[in-house]
Amino acid sequence: MVIYPFVVQFVRDTGVTRGDDTNTGYYAGLLESAFFLAESLTVFQFGRLSDIYGRRPVLLLAPIGLSISMFGFGLSTSFWSLLVFRCTQGAFNGNIGVAKTALNEISDPTNAVEIFSYLPLMWSVGVTLGPFIGGALANPASKWPDTLGRVALLRSHPYFLPCAVAGIIALIAFAFAFVGLRETLPSALARQRRARGSTSSGGETEPLLGAANSDAETEPATESEDVDSVVSLRGLLTRPVRIAISNIGCLHFTDACWAALLPLMYATPISQGGLGLSPFTIGLLMGLCGLTNAIIQSLLGGRVIRYFGPRRMSTAAFLAFILMFAAFPVMSYLATRNGGRVDGWVLVVLGAQLAVSTIPYFAFACAQLFTMNAAPNKASVGSVSGLAQMAASSVRTLGPIFASSLFALSVKHHLFGGYLVYGVLIVVTAGAVRASLWLPHEFRSEGA
Repeated sequence: MVIYPFVVQFVRDTGVTRGDDTNTGYYAGLLESAFFLAESLTVFQFGRLSDIYGRRPVLLLAPIGLSISMFGFGLSTSFWSLLVFRCTQGAFNGNIGVAKTALNEISDPTNAVEIFSYLPLMWSVGVTLGPFIGGALANPASKWPDTLGRVALLRSHPYFLPCAVAGIIALIAFAFAFVGLRETLPSALARQRRARGSTSSGGETEPLLGAANSDAETEPATESEDVDSVVSLRGLLTRPVRIAISNIGCLHFTDACWAALLPLMYATPISQGGLGLSPFTIGLLMGLCGLTNAIIQSLLGGRVIRYFGPRRMSTAAFLAFILMFAAFPVMSYLATRNGGRVDGWVLVVLGAQLAVSTIPYFAFACAQLFTMNAAPNKASVGSVSGLAQMAASSVRTLGPIFASSLFALSVKHHLFGGYLVYGVLIVVTAGAVRASLWLPHEFRSEGA
């Protein structure tokens, strides 16, 4: 998210558009699609590797790769190097499924909901702080000529500083993980115990992958840890897994369409079906929305999911998306009817839309819980999580292109009054509501 405030100008500065600024959006969009495409191609492989070798080594590898790719992105001088490093960022971001798997393995039925509620909380923090860092630290030499302006590197690479800060944050994450992250894969823990047992004649040897938690160190290896084996790809695609992955795919597709339409519709002139808001206003609204979501998730995430149930919250998320998409044409109609201005009624609808947008955040934790619970056994949780994340990354590649292109066609050709895009997305989301009803009412007690 840190590149969003300056990526358009960065693309222009590389000269790839050759002076035709109308192509800037195409190249900037290519960078974003490349990120999710690379993630979708690696996320399953990371999950598979973690099922075989353990969670810890895979999780330690990713922040190192992210850090290097962020430094490289900031030092790039051509569009194609930007594309390569953006793909590298997406590839190493493929460990996100492994992180969710590790969360599942350190949780139990008494606290899983609360633990997974931290996922949307962290997302909210990231989407709030990332753009702020990118916007505040881009072009530091021109902003602070008497201090940072004296650094030749920052003069020749005006976007290196925010990328470097993001890279340093990844390195800090690696340092914390290296010290505190312990292995959670049951089969890896069993191997560690056997290795310690064979080398414990004079003293205990620290395992290569890091110590397990104290309970796991003292418990004997269970039969399931020795019997469970990595399941083949065909064996993974059971009906519960297909339902869970379909649900997570629908959730990420609708969210990606919403994320693409929100700034696009807000910034489009009122005469063309938008609200004509300034970039500062849009950024302020998005920042406040992200901050509000972070607070709500931290205070209420687990309680709300536990009270209503994961299945109901998943269905409620898609119903919320329908209301959010429906609010766009309502605001456009009100702004046009009132002489081409944003008045109090428009602001009321806008506020209601952003308030409703907090509901889908609960569903992301629910979707992950359903995915983990659907795994055939403990040895396949990482692979199933990887498949789910691959589906999520794939639809997040297609969602923005689908929504923005349909928006442009609707406005340009005045299809259904310029509102065709919203009608299509409402119908698609209604189908997602139906898909959410296939989810189980309760988790399997013997689930992975």
